[in-house]
Amino acid sequence: MGDVFVQAGHGVRVEWGPAGAERLAGDVACLVVVDVLSFTTSVTVAIEAGTQVFPYRWRDESAVGFAEQVGAALAVGRRAVTEASPWSLSPAALRRAPFTPRPVLPSPKGSAIAATAAVGSTVVAAALRNATAVARWLAAHGLGTNDQPVGVIAAGEHWPDGSLRPALEDLLGAGGVVAALLKCGGEAPSPEAAMAAAAFAGTPDPGAAVAPSSSGRELGAAGFADDVAVATELDVSQVVPVLTNGAFVGAG
Repeated sequence: MGDVFVQAGHGVRVEWGPAGAERLAGDVACLVVVDVLSFTTSVTVAIEAGTQVFPYRWRDESAVGFAEQVGAALAVGRRAVTEASPWSLSPAALRRAPFTPRPVLPSPKGSAIAATAAVGSTVVAAALRNATAVARWLAAHGLGTNDQPVGVIAAGEHWPDGSLRPALEDLLGAGGVVAALLKCGGEAPSPEAAMAAAAFAGTPDPGAAVAPSSSGRELGAAGFADDVAVATELDVSQVVPVLTNGAFVGAG
């Protein structure tokens, strides 16, 4: 019977979190990472500025060593931004920060998924800001078909015990990619992918939905409502970040 959880026989698939990415990685030609609040949104903002972005799972001593090894600037936590260290996972802060060509963006969700997916699959970063651009790039490369399936991974959030909390913003981000891909020639969506696309299509204003969601309220209450505003700029970006030699770079 095989592994029923890889959604075999479908050209477009959707799963959740690092475990879902690991499950699909060996059975698809491309994995699309969606972490709207805020890793993949931050990646789009950074690449628009002309950088290449190194993902890293945690911000710890090993991240410091990794940044030194690749000659990159290590991003800090949102609340730790200073004039000397202006780069963080906040997309709004990244817009204001001075240019750096090689930031490292630690993230236990988006970065962890990218690291899991990097073995054997093409890895692309998508958000609400660039969902259609990503879908068009996938279709142009013959991806999203039965022969070259795509797995779209909604990162989700974490409960305090570390378990996965499915998050509305990532459901909509994944659904936006799937809906656009199906219009561009993607075929045979799995039921999971079809439902994600339906959720996106049934949401007239994703920004208006995300801002009062649990994740949106959490960031807003912490003083980072501007990050939610950037993350819900629907289809304003044409960048397609592709993981290349350990860093996300804009596709040509």
